[in-house]
Formats: sequence, C-alpha cells, structure tokens
Amino acid sequence: MSTIYSFSAICKKDARVLILGSMPGKESLRQNRYYAHPRNSFWFIAGNLFGFDPALDYQERTGLLAGNGIALWDVLKACDRKGSLDSAIDGPSVVANNFNDFYASHPAIEFIFFNGARAEQEYMKHVHSGVADTFGHLQYKRLPSTSPAHAAMSRDDKLSIWQAVKDCLHSPLSR
Repeated sequence: MSTIYSFSAICKKDARVLILGSMPGKESLRQNRYYAHPRNSFWFIAGNLFGFDPALDYQERTGLLAGNGIALWDVLKACDRKGSLDSAIDGPSVVANNFNDFYASHPAIEFIFFNGARAEQEYMKHVHSGVADTFGHLQYKRLPSTSPAHAAMSRDDKLSIWQAVKDCLHSPLSR
C-alpha cells in the first residue's frame, strides 16, 4: 500500500456549496482531475443540474461549477489505499484536509454535500468536532455516491436526489 494525496480545492471565494468526496480514485489521481473515471456519474449529474455538456473540457466544467457557486474538494488530504475503493482506505493512515482554514477563507460556504457515505463518515470522524463551534451554521447532507462502485442506484435516480445541490442555491442565505 502506498500513500496517496488529494487535490487542491476547486472554488471561488464566494462559493456557497462545497461538495466533498473522500479521496480521488486511481484514474482521477492519474489524470489529476476530479471524477475522471469514465463511468463515474458526477459530471453527468453536474451537467444536467447546471445545463452544460458533461463532455466539455475539464477546465470549462470546473469553471462552470465554480461560476455557479459550487466548490469541489475531498475530506482526506492523504491516506494509504490499495486500488480505488473507499473500503480499501487504511484508517490509521488518514490525514484530513484543513477545513478550519478553508471555511475561514471561504465565508460564504453554507451547504456541505457528501458524495457518498465514506466522505461523510471521514468528515464526521476527523473534521466535524474541530469545526462545529466556529462554523456551526453549516448545513450537511449526504448524497448517493457517483462512483461506478455504487451501482445499486441508476444515474437518473442519483440525479433526482442530487437536485438538492441546485435547490439550495436558490434558498436565501440563512446567515
């Protein structure tokens, strides 16, 4: 097993929504791009929600998300993992990203969406207690994983649930 490292966040200062994965898979790490596996439903869902072609150039896709107030990041900064599956993450090796600094420098973040159960579990275990007092206004929701490993749900069913991301952008700021 070897140590792998996640990417920097993709975001603008005025982002209201943060979508968190656990750790990029092998193909994403190889391409240095979020959700690069061709069977991952993330870009299909994002394109449908925000009206862009999921086949656009990666920089265009991430720019359109950022322009819509969406930030992308991962809960984990580093971990040991063999392969791509979240279930292969070696728990004792986990190092979480620095969310205190991130939230402090992105004060408009209000909604946190977890791309799957493992992202939520790692956040609650390694991050939540360290940010809850200072950033208690944050609202959390777990969404079904867009990973091809989560095949129990169709892409269209996932898209229906992921609509919550777009819906929250139309709600007034609660602060």
